[in-house]
Amino acid sequence: MKRWIGLFAALLGLMTFSQTAHAAAPCGIGQAGATQAVAIGRTGRTMLLHLPTGFDPNTPAPLVFLLHGSGGTGEKMLASSRLAEAADRHGFIVAAPDAGIPVERGFVWNIPGVPTITGAVPGPNDADDVAYLTTAIRVLADQGCVDDSRVYATGLSGGGRMTSWLACVAADRFAAIAPVVGLRAGNPRKDRPEEPDPATCRPSRPMPVIAFAGDADTTNPIQGGGAGYWHYTMHAAEQRWAQINGCTQIRDTRWVSDTVYEEGYAACRDGADVVGRITAGGGHSWVADNDALWAFFAPRTRPQR
Repeated sequence: MKRWIGLFAALLGLMTFSQTAHAAAPCGIGQAGATQAVAIGRTGRTMLLHLPTGFDPNTPAPLVFLLHGSGGTGEKMLASSRLAEAADRHGFIVAAPDAGIPVERGFVWNIPGVPTITGAVPGPNDADDVAYLTTAIRVLADQGCVDDSRVYATGLSGGGRMTSWLACVAADRFAAIAPVVGLRAGNPRKDRPEEPDPATCRPSRPMPVIAFAGDADTTNPIQGGGAGYWHYTMHAAEQRWAQINGCTQIRDTRWVSDTVYEEGYAACRDGADVVGRITAGGGHSWVADNDALWAFFAPRTRPQR
């Protein structure tokens, strides 16, 4: 009996050592301050990753997904948003993937039931972008590169819709979201398209939201309209997220600069506030303040399962 106890103790010690050694393995996906394409597990797809200046491979970093607009690419989105510069200032990793459905010279995101800019609704043979992005989280966390309790998503236009969709169906993987000219809270109701359909967005937990928009956007007007999948107003999307998050207080509208004002909801469950930042005269473009975006993300972590 003593012999078996001794063998069990030795095996347990070996397992503990192995787990410790694995946890201590440094991230080896690239150099600090550089951007490189990284293969994502067995998906057959890569994504651009920017490691911040001063990145310590022994310390998992926060991760921000940056999702391009319809017809765009991760490479162009990374350049136009200048989010890599904010990453260098604040120490987070930026992932800039391409969506899974090719169109012309770019890509579009697979949001089930929602037509792309071509008018076609994604089918069963189209790439599953939610699975691809959540797999990326697991792969990068397993490699010791990413702190999977601090994963966030932002995106422009169609990428903002995809960001919103991730919050609806994969809230257990993301700590907060920041759609840019693209906040949604599910598909428009078929009978009343000026309202979001609650049945199409049922997150597993409250989701902190900061959304950026311009009041002169004619593609996704904050007053509502545009394509069928935009249709309801930005305020309606904010109100629906406030309901989802159990918010009990309306924020006073305040100007944070000469051209930008803030609105939204507070006193929400688990600190999942809903904030809208609107640029007066801003159009359908990257109107986000990257430092304000990160200031909203930084203190928020995903509850551990």
